[in-house]
Amino acid sequence: MAEQSPEDRGVDGARVTGVDADAAERSAEAALRPRSLDEFVGQRVVREQLALVLRAATQRDGNAEHILLSGPPGLGKTTLAMIVAGELGASLRLTSGPAIQHAGDLAAILSSLEDGDVLFVDEIHRLARPVEEMLYLAMEDFRVDVVVGKGPGAASIPLTLPPFTVVGATTRAGLLPAPLRDRFGFTGHLDFYEARDLTSIVTRSAQLLDFRLDGDAAGEIATRSRGTPRIANRLLRRVRDWAQVHGSGSGDMGAASAALEVYEVDERGLDRLDRAVLRALCTRFGGGPVGLSTLAVSVGEEPQTVEEVAEPFLVREGLILRTPRGRAATAEAWTHLGLVPPEGQVFPAAPGGVRTSPDGVGGRLFD
Repeated sequence: MAEQSPEDRGVDGARVTGVDADAAERSAEAALRPRSLDEFVGQRVVREQLALVLRAATQRDGNAEHILLSGPPGLGKTTLAMIVAGELGASLRLTSGPAIQHAGDLAAILSSLEDGDVLFVDEIHRLARPVEEMLYLAMEDFRVDVVVGKGPGAASIPLTLPPFTVVGATTRAGLLPAPLRDRFGFTGHLDFYEARDLTSIVTRSAQLLDFRLDGDAAGEIATRSRGTPRIANRLLRRVRDWAQVHGSGSGDMGAASAALEVYEVDERGLDRLDRAVLRALCTRFGGGPVGLSTLAVSVGEEPQTVEEVAEPFLVREGLILRTPRGRAATAEAWTHLGLVPPEGQVFPAAPGGVRTSPDGVGGRLFD
């Protein structure tokens, strides 16, 4: 057998694979999840609304209405689904829209549910149309019609289901068809977290990891986490790694800053891809506007990656704008990169607005 290189071995000599690393990362994330609504930090409005739905169902000794959770990735939709099952004292079944390819796949899942179970469907907007139709019939009437055979000899067999609760999660609620969306009795939208909530989350996670973290370091991690708990916990683990390998084993401000510099996360939470997009937009295209495909090619990424991974945060931070003619950098983008815009640069604003560059030259980008 070929000898393993040092890069393939862990500290104990065991081989480390990409699958093992991914599993370890998911396991670490799962260990930090809150177990109840009382432990869940942030999202005050959704938390209070959801608590009312669950407590009413518990007092009636019945099933909760179907629940739809929407919002960007990493804000706690899966965690809330687990909390729903825990608060109801029910079993949780997890699946996702892309995993259910055919109506028969969904029928098999539904037929295995027991009374009161919670079925969590992640990325529910990605269900196939026949699957959607079967699901909203099951959600309303707790039955499905299973077609056996093909052609003239095909027969439809009605299958009665025990009452259950569907918790759907989506990052794009607008893609859900109205008949499916209307079957949900409660819809909660999760927003990005405030820095103080993320600081509380990071502090709690550090305690669970048995990692000593001071308040300033927790705040620094929170401000660089893009308003997302998943990212905050991930950065916390990287700070812990740096403190263990290069520091004293505890997380102070120096350890946090040094670790985040190693992983190329700047003071506003921008990572390598974010800065590459901004720099290409400013230095190669004069601040834009430039088309998405051209911008993606310039940074060596797929257009979908730029549009779905980097762009939402950059737009939210006011660093780029999406215009009818393409993506354009704002004055703040040039400032963040430490660059000086070309003389007479006209910066984009809201449609119909007038922009003025630092030298006082104005212009109109939109008609």
